[in-house]
Amino acid sequence: MKKLAILALLALASPAGVAPALASENPMVGGAPMLTTRNIVENAVNSADHTTLVAAVQAADLVDALQGAGPFTVFAPVNAAFEALPAGTVDTLLQPENKGTLQRVLTSHVVAGNLGGAELMRRARASRDGFFHMETLSGAPLSAQVRGRTLWVYDQSGNAGRVTISDVNQSNGVIHVVDKVLLPR
Repeated sequence: MKKLAILALLALASPAGVAPALASENPMVGGAPMLTTRNIVENAVNSADHTTLVAAVQAADLVDALQGAGPFTVFAPVNAAFEALPAGTVDTLLQPENKGTLQRVLTSHVVAGNLGGAELMRRARASRDGFFHMETLSGAPLSAQVRGRTLWVYDQSGNAGRVTISDVNQSNGVIHVVDKVLLPR
């Protein structure tokens, strides 16, 4: 209710009653608007599709890092991606004694820089092997590949996650929603 009231006020304050471009340039994620004026964490907490990811970021004490200046490119797995992991994996990772492992898993979804979907696709197509190779904040490799018109991201073990929503711009980077948890070795 509070969010709707704020958006209504923004629309009234804008010329011709149109909400500012900041609110409409990004796709909706998890039923919520993603505002370019908010950082990665501020937007992620509003997505109904990323509640497991947000809980994991909090448990790993990575909130402050992902609210930092960046820029960061985040490949954000949806809840269903976490649910597809073997039974008990998420519960085990969320235990305090496994915080280091959880941090490594989560930072294996983050690359320094602001890499939009078109740029990732361009670099993958321009490479000799058809992959754009990146290093994550954890030090684990990720690779982007274009199959048809779809962007795929591969983890260190060769497991592929499909980018289902790209170019969700943030004040400190960009999020690409993926349908797979990308795991380091």
